[in-house]
Amino acid sequence: MAPSWFELLAWVALGLGFASALVIVADIVVLGNRQHMAIMDLAFPLTALYMGPIALWAYFARGRRMSRKRMHMHPSGMHDGEPRDSLWQVSLSDSHCGAGCVLGDIAGEWIVWATAWMIGSTAELGPEYILDLPLAWIFGILFQYFVIAPLRGQVGQLAPLGDAINSDTLSVLSFEVGLFGWMALAQYVIWKAPIDSSSHWFLMQIGMMLGFVTSWPVNRWLLRHGIKEPMPTF
Repeated sequence: MAPSWFELLAWVALGLGFASALVIVADIVVLGNRQHMAIMDLAFPLTALYMGPIALWAYFARGRRMSRKRMHMHPSGMHDGEPRDSLWQVSLSDSHCGAGCVLGDIAGEWIVWATAWMIGSTAELGPEYILDLPLAWIFGILFQYFVIAPLRGQVGQLAPLGDAINSDTLSVLSFEVGLFGWMALAQYVIWKAPIDSSSHWFLMQIGMMLGFVTSWPVNRWLLRHGIKEPMPTF
């Protein structure tokens, strides 16, 4: 069980994540800065849930400029010639892959908790791994589909789905390597935190940040070799 000081730290970190996500949501929904690529309306706040102020800074430094409103105001500022493996392109690719993983991992964790699912007589990480990974993969593929399909004008068609699977499977797996590796370390070396505790979700935040790091070079390689689609930037 985590000590009380860690629980307090966890609440602060979770609060920063939620506050950062809410600021981005408010800017997108209330102030009308909806993204040129609609899937990023979800990806930016979901990234902020675990990246907190880092994601908030990235959004206002660069992401906000990718809104439909701002691109229409300054169409000549679009960077169609930006390298596909630039820092920003790779980070964008990593963010929508990571956002899918975040949704899958959150859903999987709470399903395991709500059903009290165990393997044998133990409630260790096994059930979470078994459920989180396929859910993260499904959400990750959907996020990638809604990057590819609008760029090709094929929303609602099945053709981009195969490319989404080909381009994002490695990305999702590399993200989950960082997350699962950290959660195993936390569970067996640091301390065990129940799913319904702030400590568990703070540890998940850290794991997701590590997942972003472990999937970053994979996303760079996928973009560089034309396997993933770069996004219109500003």
